[in-house]
Amino acid sequence: MKAFIIGRFQPFHNGHLAIIKHILEHNEYVVIGIGSAQLSHTLMNPFTAGERYLMILNTLENSGISNYYIVPIEDVNSNPMWVAHVESLTPPFHRVYTNNPLVRRLFYEKQYEVLSMPMMNRASWSGTKIRQKILNGGNWKSDVPDTVYNIMNDLDGINRIKDLSKDDEDPI
Repeated sequence: MKAFIIGRFQPFHNGHLAIIKHILEHNEYVVIGIGSAQLSHTLMNPFTAGERYLMILNTLENSGISNYYIVPIEDVNSNPMWVAHVESLTPPFHRVYTNNPLVRRLFYEKQYEVLSMPMMNRASWSGTKIRQKILNGGNWKSDVPDTVYNIMNDLDGINRIKDLSKDDEDPI
């Protein structure tokens, strides 16, 4: 089978990596959709689609994973058209992994097999919690792969998140 998963990956963390490994135990390949690809430089979405692409690519390559496609997907503000939009951008897939009720419903209505993903260490492995730890000076390095930590340092991502928190009214 061929699978699809979508996320914002702000940033890509160990939970994302564990889920992709889990998906690949049961599928030939996975299409990884970088959702809200048009958004960046906000507290909720600090990284660009290209930066997130780099985080995912480098992490999967360093993990010896090669059976994937990464596709940036911009938002479409029309739920009935969203699945067709995704299909127009991606290689074919038959199975969708998501815990998002709207995504689940939209793909189900288009006859896809939709499966839930295991929740892995949600106490730490959440983009929101990682961004909060960065803002609060907490230990977050162990929540992301080393490749992501290095990329975030190269991008000055920690200071970007801190700077964005000063005048961004978006919730984390």
